[in-house]
Amino acid sequence: MKKLKRRIFKYTIIIVAVIVLLIGLLFSLVYFGHFGALPDKTKLLAIRNEEASLVISSDNIILGKYFSQNRTNIKWEKIPTHLKNALIATEDKRFFNHGGYDFRSYFRVFFKTIIFRSNSGGGSTLTQQLIKNLYGRGNYGILTIPVNKIKEMIIAGRIEDVYSKNELLLLYLNSVPFGEDVYGVESASHRYFNKTASALKIEESAVLVGLLKANTYFNPQLNPENSRARRNQVLTLMKTEHYLSAKASDSLQKLPLVLHYENFNLRNPAGYFVYQVKKKALEIIDSIKNSDGKEYNLDKEGLKIYTTLNSHIQQIATLAVKNQLVVMQKLLDNEFERNGIKKQWYKKHKKLASNEDLANRDITLFNWEGNQIKNISGLDSLWYYYKMLNASLLITNPKNGEVITWIGGNDFRILPFDMVLSHRQIASAFKPVLYATALEKGVAPCSYLENEMNKYPGYEDWEPQNDNHVSTPDSTVAFWYALAHSMNLPTIDLYFKLGRENLVNTCKKLNFPDFPNDAPSNALGTLDLSLNEIVKAYATFANQGKMNDLVMIKKITDSNGKVLYKRKVNDPVDVFSKETSEQITALLQEVVNHGTGARIRGTYGIKTNLAGKTGTAQDFSNAWFIAYTPDMVIGTWVGASTPEAHFYSRNGSGSMLALPIVGNVIKEIEKDPLLRKKYLTPFNFPEDKYAFLQCEPYRQKVAQGFFKKLFNKNPEKENENQENDKKKQKTQKKKSFFQKLFGSN
Repeated sequence: MKKLKRRIFKYTIIIVAVIVLLIGLLFSLVYFGHFGALPDKTKLLAIRNEEASLVISSDNIILGKYFSQNRTNIKWEKIPTHLKNALIATEDKRFFNHGGYDFRSYFRVFFKTIIFRSNSGGGSTLTQQLIKNLYGRGNYGILTIPVNKIKEMIIAGRIEDVYSKNELLLLYLNSVPFGEDVYGVESASHRYFNKTASALKIEESAVLVGLLKANTYFNPQLNPENSRARRNQVLTLMKTEHYLSAKASDSLQKLPLVLHYENFNLRNPAGYFVYQVKKKALEIIDSIKNSDGKEYNLDKEGLKIYTTLNSHIQQIATLAVKNQLVVMQKLLDNEFERNGIKKQWYKKHKKLASNEDLANRDITLFNWEGNQIKNISGLDSLWYYYKMLNASLLITNPKNGEVITWIGGNDFRILPFDMVLSHRQIASAFKPVLYATALEKGVAPCSYLENEMNKYPGYEDWEPQNDNHVSTPDSTVAFWYALAHSMNLPTIDLYFKLGRENLVNTCKKLNFPDFPNDAPSNALGTLDLSLNEIVKAYATFANQGKMNDLVMIKKITDSNGKVLYKRKVNDPVDVFSKETSEQITALLQEVVNHGTGARIRGTYGIKTNLAGKTGTAQDFSNAWFIAYTPDMVIGTWVGASTPEAHFYSRNGSGSMLALPIVGNVIKEIEKDPLLRKKYLTPFNFPEDKYAFLQCEPYRQKVAQGFFKKLFNKNPEKENENQENDKKKQKTQKKKSFFQKLFGSN
């Protein structure tokens, strides 16, 4: 018996010695780099986490991020004490007493997990977890676990020699993953609670710390019950470690789990703007690199991009767009059903569809209440988006070109095409450009224009009509009244009198696209323009005739606050005289007060001193409304993705479809004293700017003998002149007084 005991003891000693020797050998192999080089103290001192660049609004709200890893680093002084306490109590209660590794934890894991088969955690200290986050783990076959553990122990010992405990906690909190695509506690705080980490409450800190154990299982958005239970466990551990009193811990555990989940990747109310800012920022960064030689990586450097956008007004505008389109989409759907448009569309496209297009599958569809996955066919999804109303909205400051709000469509993630930049038929929203050109050439607001239907043989017998199909061959209409009520016949008359070249020159100054042809219908807005282009044009009226380029970025700094770029103020371009811009503004105020834009007063009760204009394209395919004050221009476009899909009633007009969005935005701005004071400023023109209102809207032709001679009204002759213009023949038998006035040949 004694011999057996001696043998057992002897073999035990030998086994233990062999194990120790093997562990020592393995440790030596790891230490000397057989399984890969280990970072020395110099490299450890150079540790720097990749950091997402932030897009920040003018009112200091994060609008978006650019990143390869979604991480925003936090400074030590910004970390709440209760967050540190929750982390230490839960993950490593002896953190301040060990040198990077904790043998007591290893023994606990060995005996409880391996011998007694109970889960007792991984035994890794916070320092070792930090090493794992920074350097990851390799695959070494059957030696994977011991090699990685030894690596982490060695590096943990080294890193504890070069960083203080507080610095290590900071590194940990800035590097640890919190599930989804989130790294670091600052990004996690924004994702789950939409606030900075410094503003976290105790129970919120407990949620984030609890999330570290299993990023998906304890995700508060995906598994709220699991998250709440884990949060309460963390609060209990804080009580055990005397970071919380029993009363405080029990009280906090009774609270419901409250989130303010914000994921820019799912739906970002400023997604279109953030994308445009990225393109501008990359250009700026390239110019910085070329000037000082240093390269900056927008996805890794943690740059801060300070923009012009006002997040409060962006939210107001987003809600206004949503509310209007939800209502109008139902009306459009009803019109399509009544007119058999849906049936015709399916009949046409089924012939072209493949079997795959007709087969049902799960498809994510945009929905204002939250994007939905529906089991439908590809053809059904095409119809869904074909008949969908879209809207874009742009608000700028006319004095400096700063973008205040930018909505490029319904949802950037699913519908990324930016409608602010899309070219669509501009319709009557173009008319102020023609009328401003006439004012610039000396035509007075009390001039009178023909309101008679004519056929133009030189233009394929084109026969324009007023919107109400009414003409007044026995009387002329006042210039100001024709614009206020968006009358087509007087506008065409003005176009012929003015001459095409004068209008073309104005459009070139405004950087509009070239007219596609010589047709006089261009005067009525058949040109395709973007919301971006027309808002800049109206901003010129608001800014005393001077046009600014749009500005999105005020400055860019590095992660430490060093200014890398600051916008320089460029001189605006003169397009109209101050006199002309003030006069056209006075005329466009009449449009809002009593003309086609009057609904903004009657229906929405807007009191602000506004100028503006509606626009309704042919067949109601595009609806526009642009309005402005001296400090704000707001424009919106509404329509389907293709002009083929449109209303068949007045519901598709600019005043019914687009104007309500602007009306609701301005209504909300009027309620806010600070926004109202900043943006809804009065024009303060002298009374003589409105003298045109004393001129009669209509005048009998009998009393217009002199004016008739002045304009030399002769449709046949005008058509002949237009043909001569196209052939570049500049001779005429006689110059009229009006032609001399405009300097045309």
